[in-house]
Amino acid sequence: MVALIIILVVVVLVVIAIGLYNNLVKLRNAVDNAWSQIDVQLQRRLDLIPNLVETVKGYASHESGTFQAVTQARAACMSAQTPEAKMQADNMLSDTLKSLFAVAEAYPELKANTNFLDLQAQLKDTEDKISYMRQSFNDVVMRYNTAIQTFPGVIFAGPMGFAKKESFVAVSNAATAPTVDFGSSANQQ
Repeated sequence: MVALIIILVVVVLVVIAIGLYNNLVKLRNAVDNAWSQIDVQLQRRLDLIPNLVETVKGYASHESGTFQAVTQARAACMSAQTPEAKMQADNMLSDTLKSLFAVAEAYPELKANTNFLDLQAQLKDTEDKISYMRQSFNDVVMRYNTAIQTFPGVIFAGPMGFAKKESFVAVSNAATAPTVDFGSSANQQ
């Protein structure tokens, strides 16, 4: 009788461990999938940027510093290998795109260009999708991290290879509006 109870307890513990492991795998896969969705949108944005830069260059060719910063930020995004590196490069690219659109504000004829308006609309749509995907990613990462840091997951997570994942965080200067100075570009028109 005691042996039967021990066998039942062992079977129940094994079933619980299997269920816990499967849940952690599902959560880890959800995090990976959420990151893949962000990656797709980041690539779409990277594909739009060269056309956008070329369109703005046609109207504001003397703004080479801005174009170079956007190009370098885009290259950093393309070469980033880890999600954390891509997050950091993405934040840098977002800042440089703000500068590019600030330059565009100084050129009314550019703001009326249908190609520019179309690219701007596509980029805005992509940025909205990226923002939504980041929020979704952070939600999934929070559920995953909670599962591996709370009981009973905390007991099994480390030995089973489940490590904490990093969320997207706002850049340190995200709460500060960028300073735009059209004085120098207006003199060169």
